[in-house]
Amino acid sequence: MNVNTSPDQIIRSSAQVTPGYMSGFGNSFETEALPGALPIGRNSPQRCAYGLYAEQLSGSPFTAPRGTNERSWLYRIRPSVKHSGRFEKADAGLWRSAPCHEYDLPIAQLRWDPAPIPKEDMTFLQGVQTMTTAGDVNTQAGMAAHVYLITKSMVDQHFYNADGELMFVLQQGNLRVVTEFGRIDAEPGEIVVIPRGVKFRVEIPNGPARGYLCENYGGAFTLPERGPIGANCLANARDFLTPVAYYEDKDTPTELYVKWGGSLFKTTLPHSPIDVVAWHGNYAPYKYDLRTFSPVGAIGFDHPDPSIFTVLTSPSETAGTANIDFVIFPERWMVADNTFRPPWYHMNIMSEFMGLIYGVYDAKPQGFVPGGISLHNCMLPHGPDRDAFEHASNGELKPVKLTGTMAFMFETRYPQRVTAHAAKSSTLQDNYADCWTGLEKRFDPNKP
Repeated sequence: MNVNTSPDQIIRSSAQVTPGYMSGFGNSFETEALPGALPIGRNSPQRCAYGLYAEQLSGSPFTAPRGTNERSWLYRIRPSVKHSGRFEKADAGLWRSAPCHEYDLPIAQLRWDPAPIPKEDMTFLQGVQTMTTAGDVNTQAGMAAHVYLITKSMVDQHFYNADGELMFVLQQGNLRVVTEFGRIDAEPGEIVVIPRGVKFRVEIPNGPARGYLCENYGGAFTLPERGPIGANCLANARDFLTPVAYYEDKDTPTELYVKWGGSLFKTTLPHSPIDVVAWHGNYAPYKYDLRTFSPVGAIGFDHPDPSIFTVLTSPSETAGTANIDFVIFPERWMVADNTFRPPWYHMNIMSEFMGLIYGVYDAKPQGFVPGGISLHNCMLPHGPDRDAFEHASNGELKPVKLTGTMAFMFETRYPQRVTAHAAKSSTLQDNYADCWTGLEKRFDPNKP
């Protein structure tokens, strides 16, 4: 699907589930790659069909409430204890975990140009560049925000993250994510979520890829409550796609990397770990097309809080205060009367890591380009630049449709620490704050 595909085109084609996927969010799925591989009526029979091993993968404590209890049963060629070996510490490159206080950067509103695609071969594991960290990976709270740059597919190399779930936000180039649960093909405008502990490899089917990566140390991403909105709109469960079972019976050496406790470890296996022939449960990877999001907004006056655009949320122990909110700013109509329509000037208890997938962001028409990043940390003021302010203050307030645009935020309750790589990067704009210098004093006590 092309990034210029309209929501109407997506809606017309969504009556049929894409082959190779099952639709729904948080469903209890069941799927098998060979007939009869999935046991009926029990999870762990005395003998599994085809000589398979039964294994449970739990994404929550056994005693978690039913509504948040996550687990899947996997029927695999070898149990995961055969996917383990003598691990040794590996070079994590530019991947960092919280707490990370390696660089003392003065507080500021920050913005980066897109990271250039490297000329040398770089797999997913080599191409992760951490920009910010927040919270503490060891207490399972907070997050890290990364950029990924990939010029080479992972071959005979696999990975899983014991520290948190991973959200890929594709910006340039397609990805094929081959997981224990099945294969996921995705393109810019889509996201892919890989739960904690799920083994996978990343391939690039047609050239280099760049995007954003959110590493969620806390509660798993889930759909936000809609409250007074009711039962529909925002991200609808039917638009989330989980892959059907797929396996490899491949006895060739492969490297397995594991991120655990903020460090990277590796071992060598004599076979592929992608060997799940059948599975059932509700703990599984999925993808979602951001262009299917059904936005809700002001149809009278004023500008709603950006939380109205939340796609997924990672809850914390405090009600209404997210460990992470994943928020997007998609195509939508602007119709509010007597209203400053772009996001208003504000300071926020949450910290906002923002990226642009494609198009132009209405509050920053200059300097913020696809692949770029901005960071507005806890209680640092931000808002539209001068050009956006002038246009919004003086333009005719007729209905306007914002088209061909998709921006997003990783918003967290924790302050985000900038890594040394991000602070020293040549893509860091040293003049970002200048976008507000043209906002002159307009106050006149004699002119109400």
